[in-house]
Amino acid sequence: MTVASYIVLGVILFLVITLYKELMRPAIAFLIAVAILLVAGILAPREAMHGFANEQLAVIVMLLILSNTLGKSQIIDRLFGAFFKQKDSPRTFMLKMLSGVSISSAFLNNTPLVAMMMPYVNQWSKDHKLSVSKFLIPLSYASILGGCVTLIGTSTNLIANGLAIEYGEEGLGIFDFIYVGAPMLVIGIVYLMLFGDKLLPTHISLTDHLPQDREYCVETVVNNASPLIGKSVEDAGLRNMKGLFLAEIIKENRVVRPAPPDVLLAAGDILLFVGDTEHIAELTKPKLGLGLPEASTLPQKELDSLVELVVSHSSTLVDQRVMDSNFRSLFNGAIMAVHRDGEAISGKIGDVVLRPGDMLMVLAGRDFLSRIKRSKDFYLLSRIKGLESENIQGALLLMIGLFISIGLAVLNWVPLFTSLAVLVVASIVMGLQKVADLKSKVDFDLIIIIAMGLALGKGMLNSGLATLLADQMAGYLQASGTWVILAGLFLISNLLTAFMTSKAAVAIVLPIALSIAHAMGIPIPAIILIVAYGGAASFITPIGYQTNLMVYGPGGYSFKDYLRIGLPLTLIYCAVAVFVLLKLYMH
Repeated sequence: MTVASYIVLGVILFLVITLYKELMRPAIAFLIAVAILLVAGILAPREAMHGFANEQLAVIVMLLILSNTLGKSQIIDRLFGAFFKQKDSPRTFMLKMLSGVSISSAFLNNTPLVAMMMPYVNQWSKDHKLSVSKFLIPLSYASILGGCVTLIGTSTNLIANGLAIEYGEEGLGIFDFIYVGAPMLVIGIVYLMLFGDKLLPTHISLTDHLPQDREYCVETVVNNASPLIGKSVEDAGLRNMKGLFLAEIIKENRVVRPAPPDVLLAAGDILLFVGDTEHIAELTKPKLGLGLPEASTLPQKELDSLVELVVSHSSTLVDQRVMDSNFRSLFNGAIMAVHRDGEAISGKIGDVVLRPGDMLMVLAGRDFLSRIKRSKDFYLLSRIKGLESENIQGALLLMIGLFISIGLAVLNWVPLFTSLAVLVVASIVMGLQKVADLKSKVDFDLIIIIAMGLALGKGMLNSGLATLLADQMAGYLQASGTWVILAGLFLISNLLTAFMTSKAAVAIVLPIALSIAHAMGIPIPAIILIVAYGGAASFITPIGYQTNLMVYGPGGYSFKDYLRIGLPLTLIYCAVAVFVLLKLYMH
C-alpha cells in the first residue's frame, strides 16, 4: 500500500468511528475527511467540489422540495383521511397502513408521509385502546420497503445511481429497482402482518402513559402576583388537581421532592407537574397565577392550541438547550415539556438539551402552524384544529404533475431534471411555496454528504485504495461465487447504514464495489442495485434511517426492538435481492 492509500484508509476509519459514536454531525465529518485529502494532495480542489455539479444531486434537491410541499399540504392528509376508517379492525388498519404508505413511498419522499401518518396511527390506537408500539415500527418499515421500489423512492437510490454515473458507469432507470423492490414490498407486508404483533413490544410508551392522554412533566413558575403566594400546597388546592400531580418544587436551587402538603409557596418557586395533555392546559389559566419559565414565555392572548412535536434528525435545534434555542421567536410557541426514550424529563425545561426523537409539548401561538410548515426541525405528532386554508387545487395539480414527470422520464421523452425544475417553478407561481421558503425545504447536510461522498470516492480511486481492496476481496471471494460477493456487499452496506447513515454508507462502499465488479466481470447494474438495497433497507437500528428515528421516541422503543423484528426482515431482503439479481443479470 502507498502512503496515499494509508491516508485514505485512515480517513475512512475516522468517518466510521465518528459517525457511529455521533461525535459530530455527519456533514461536518465528511467536510473534515475531504479537507484532509485536499491537504495531502490526494484530491485537487476541482475534484473536491465537482460533486456539487452532479445532476442527480439537483434531482434529489428538487424531489425533496416538491415532496415536502405536498407532504405539508392537506391533499395527502385528506386522501389518508378517506382511506382509513374508525370501524377498521386492527388487522385491516395494519394492512391498509402498510399497503397505502409503501405504495405512496415508491413515488413520494417517505419522511413527510410518515410524519403525516403518525397522528392517524396515534389517534387510532388511542381510540381502540391498543398500544401504538404495535404500529409505528411497521409504519416506518412500510415507507422503507416502498422507497426501494423505484429510483426516486428514496434518496439512497438516487445517491447510489448518481455516484455510479460520476464514476463513469451507465445510470439506472426509474423502474430498474422494481424487480427486487416489488416482491420485497409484498413479502415485507406479509412478514409484518404475520409476525409484527408477536415480535413488537407492548410498551408503556410516550403515547401510552395514561389511558386517554400522554403524560408529561411540566415546569411552571409562581408569578409575583399569584394568589398561591403564602399558601401551603394543600391550601392552594394543588394536591388533588384532576389529571395533574405536583411532583417537585424548586426553591432557590433547593429541590423539594416529593412536594409535602405543608410547604409554603413563594414567588419565583418552580413547580413541576406531571399530567396529561388534556389537563396541563389548565395550568396556563390566569386564576392560578402560574407562568412558563422566562425562556419560553408566550403571551396569553397569543395562545391558540396545545400541540405535540417530534424533533427531527436534521433539526437545527439538536444539541441546543431549550433556553438557547430561540424557540419562542422562531415559532411563536412555548415548550412546556419534553419526553425522551419513553421517560419524562424532570428539572428545569430550559436546561434540557434537545436530541433527535425528543417529543415536545408546545403551547402554540396563532401563526405557529405556518411557521412549523416552513421548517424541517419538527414532525407534527398531535392534530391541530383550525388548519389554515390552502390551495387544494394547486396541490392536486402538483401531485398529478409529479406523476406525469415520472412517466415522461420512464419513456425517455423528457429528462426528470427538466420536468422537476418546471414543477418547482410552477409550485411557486401557484403560491404553494415562496422563494424565500425554499431553503427551509432543502437538507443542506444531505447535499454536503453527497458532494463530499463523491469526493471521497474519487480519493479512494486516486490513491489506488479502492482497486487494492477490490482485488483482495475478489481474491478471497472468487472461489465462493458471485452470490457471496453480492450478499457480502449488501450486508456491509447494511451494517454501516445501521450505525451511521445510508448516504454515508453508500458513498464509502460503492467505489470498492464497482472495482470488484470490474475485476470479476460482474454486471455493473447488479452491483449498484445491491449496494443501494443494502443502504436503503435499514431495519435493525433506529439510527440508520430517518423514519426509524421518527417513531423511536413516540413508540417508546429500544434498540433491541428494532433488532428483534428488523434482523429477520433484513436477512430475507438480502436473500431475495441476491437471488433476483443473479437470475436477472447472471443468466
